[in-house]
Amino acid sequence: MTATAQAYVVGRAEEVPLGEGRAFTAGGTPVAVFRLRDGSLRAVAAVCPHAGGPLADGQSDATVVVCPLHLNAYRWEDGSSPTGAPPVAVYPVREEDGALVVET
Repeated sequence: MTATAQAYVVGRAEEVPLGEGRAFTAGGTPVAVFRLRDGSLRAVAAVCPHAGGPLADGQSDATVVVCPLHLNAYRWEDGSSPTGAPPVAVYPVREEDGALVVET
């Protein structure tokens, strides 16, 4: 049996500035939402699986987010780590009428 994703409004789109990330909660799940330099949105689990670092405070580019604690990187496409750390969950995210919507 496959679980169906649930969509949650987590905040307003303007809360996530260009090139930065912010932490939110989507139906009880802590998530980090980023607005990349190209304006696109990405969302991952808010906590680094390696050591519990706050991923919303990490640096990001078009392909990865980097944990601020030990510099482990996680790919946006699938949450895998080119640095060998355990993977992080990746969530669909979109903007709808000015709201941030994350599916968990």
